Amino acid sequence: MPRELSHTERRDWIRLIRTQNVGPVSFRDLINRYGDAASALDALPSLIRKKPINPPRADQVEAEMDYADQMGVRLICAVEPDYPAYLRALDPPPPVISVLGNIATLHQPCVAIIGSRNASAIGQRFANSLAAELGQAGYAVVSGLARGIDAAAHTGALASGTIAVLGGGVDHIYPRENTELHAQIAQTGAIISESPMGYRATARDFPRRNRIISGLCRGVIVIEAAERSGTLITARYALEQNREVMAAPGSPLDPRTKGCNRLIRQGAHLIETAGDVIAVLETLRPLGLEEPKDLFDAPPFDPIRAETDIAKAKLRVLDLLSPTPTPRDDIIRASGLPLPLVTAALLEMELAGDAHVEPDGRISRV
Repeated sequence: MPRELSHTERRDWIRLIRTQNVGPVSFRDLINRYGDAASALDALPSLIRKKPINPPRADQVEAEMDYADQMGVRLICAVEPDYPAYLRALDPPPPVISVLGNIATLHQPCVAIIGSRNASAIGQRFANSLAAELGQAGYAVVSGLARGIDAAAHTGALASGTIAVLGGGVDHIYPRENTELHAQIAQTGAIISESPMGYRATARDFPRRNRIISGLCRGVIVIEAAERSGTLITARYALEQNREVMAAPGSPLDPRTKGCNRLIRQGAHLIETAGDVIAVLETLRPLGLEEPKDLFDAPPFDPIRAETDIAKAKLRVLDLLSPTPTPRDDIIRASGLPLPLVTAALLEMELAGDAHVEPDGRISRV
């Protein structure tokens, strides 16, 4: 159940997720293994013996928390009541998000509008009017503050409240041409990120951002997307997260709409009006946001007693990994080993930098 963390607990959560090689998957596994963030921090040196691991010091994170407070930014952990319910339902959710603006916007029903940065004038006009109508109907419009379709959607939904998800910190504005739009969204809606304040996004951060865009929402609308584009990555995340995917059709002669047309051929809802979108969303059953209770209690896993078995499991798992990201479940099945043993091995391999875990949980060999 959601609960408010104490100042010290929140600080330990931030220290743990800011530690090198600790991502959402390893964060979840560390909490599951050790019970809380403080105990996990204490255990990190014993998990990685071949090289030093240096979580940020408590005073460094205290400084980050103080700076966020001064800037009006909330740092919200995944177990806290103000954390968006749909985002919490991801497996795993981002452990900590930064929020600048109106927290209440995150608790409205959300729908994403995404598309090409190099969008046509008519595509931008459609995104703008669609966002305005969805906002008037009570939906918070989510996008990524990029130029093109994203900016048009945010602008259309300013009056009702829109949510911008950033790859960098909430104070890092990219592109710079959206500086004024960033300020307007902070006044009437919300800007969120899982990156620390001051962090400048790189290419590897945008898939993480896209996962949050779809994770916040009941559905994702694609307007103008080339066949190979980051927009389609967001659509894939939406499908994996059991969200609805909708797309606006376009001319077969325009390469900017080929991705949308392909999505429709593959089963995405064809939408032409806000009414089409609302009809899709209103037919959805509520997302199951709580995990079903398991009536079977597995015996507790003792990683200390299983240290030799974990070492052998790491060798087995390393043989199964390749440079191509592979779904975690496929690795577990192929290993033929017990789930707790493979989970422990993957955790230690990620922390040591021997394995890389994608935002969607797929794993590749480093």
